[in-house]
Amino acid sequence: MVSAALFSSVCAQAQEPAVATLDPELAINRAAADGLDWHDVEAWGVEGRILPDQARARWFDRLPQSAEASVTKNVWNLSRDSAGMMVRFTTDATAIHVHYKLRKANLAMPHMPATGVSGVDLYARDTDGQWKWVQVARPGSQEVKAELIKGMAPGEREYAAYLPLYNGVEFLQIGVPQDSKFAGHAPRPNPIVFYGTSITHGACASRPGMVHTGILGRRFDSPIVNLGFSGNGRMDKAVGDYLLQIDASVYVIDCLPNMGPNDVAAKCVPLVKQLRAAKPNTPIVLVEDRRNTNDWILPARQKHHTENHAALKAAYASLQADGVEKLFYIEGDHLYGDDTEGATDGSHASDLGFMRQADVFEPTLREALGL
Repeated sequence: MVSAALFSSVCAQAQEPAVATLDPELAINRAAADGLDWHDVEAWGVEGRILPDQARARWFDRLPQSAEASVTKNVWNLSRDSAGMMVRFTTDATAIHVHYKLRKANLAMPHMPATGVSGVDLYARDTDGQWKWVQVARPGSQEVKAELIKGMAPGEREYAAYLPLYNGVEFLQIGVPQDSKFAGHAPRPNPIVFYGTSITHGACASRPGMVHTGILGRRFDSPIVNLGFSGNGRMDKAVGDYLLQIDASVYVIDCLPNMGPNDVAAKCVPLVKQLRAAKPNTPIVLVEDRRNTNDWILPARQKHHTENHAALKAAYASLQADGVEKLFYIEGDHLYGDDTEGATDGSHASDLGFMRQADVFEPTLREALGL
């Protein structure tokens, strides 16, 4: 039997208007206008899609079809997310629309919004050539055909659209009003290549462009490849077999959050030597794991991080002793900052944590790239 108090509460909630009716900025995007010119991004390509000439199970998969037989099942499944992919184009349109279909019906996670998991995130160059944020798609269904933004200041400019982090894409088209100028830009060569964990993958950024990999790509005005595999970044040789096929400007190995000290001792040196044998002159950056932001009150977690860091330092010293050159190192203690506010759940970065990581990575990457 329903109590009177519960009945009154349910009735009161039913009478409250949906928050999106109170604030339209909290609603999904408006439907796309009629009479648009639609441009399929597959016609000119996306950055972050490695080895584009190799066959794929699905066009927007991060790894080629051949990887299914060599990497673990989890890595293969996660590689079908479009994390890190970005498409560039130039237009003079004052309104931009997107039409895309997502691989998975689940649009969000308990601690990561649909804008980050499944959104398309738009940036543009300003008059000084700097990348500035424009708007993000707010998906409410598996297929999105929506107005991303309208009423923009007139002028021809370059745009970059980042694809979903924790969802896959079946197709993506950019829509602009008829008679607008439009040109797609082919992917740039020599990307910065990141191999890592759920943090590299993008958990828990609010938008696809807010992962530290994307932030650094804009700061360096460089293409990036995001090979982050949630819970499965483990310095695997099978992944290394694909890393070494990429003509990278630098490799960033950031796998410690998914590893323990014994794993690091066993796998770090072989992976670096595997890459160095194939790419003798490409810089390699080793990254310690971040400390969970609540490890100050969790002694076992704090001990784990300390031992993990020591294991990576030992591997780094061993590689240096073996004469491995162009090897760089980033410490992990301050990746999220020092105020415990850089993570969503203690482990995965918030936007603040990602910005702080980018700040820590940047000087080392500049040195590695000779900038």
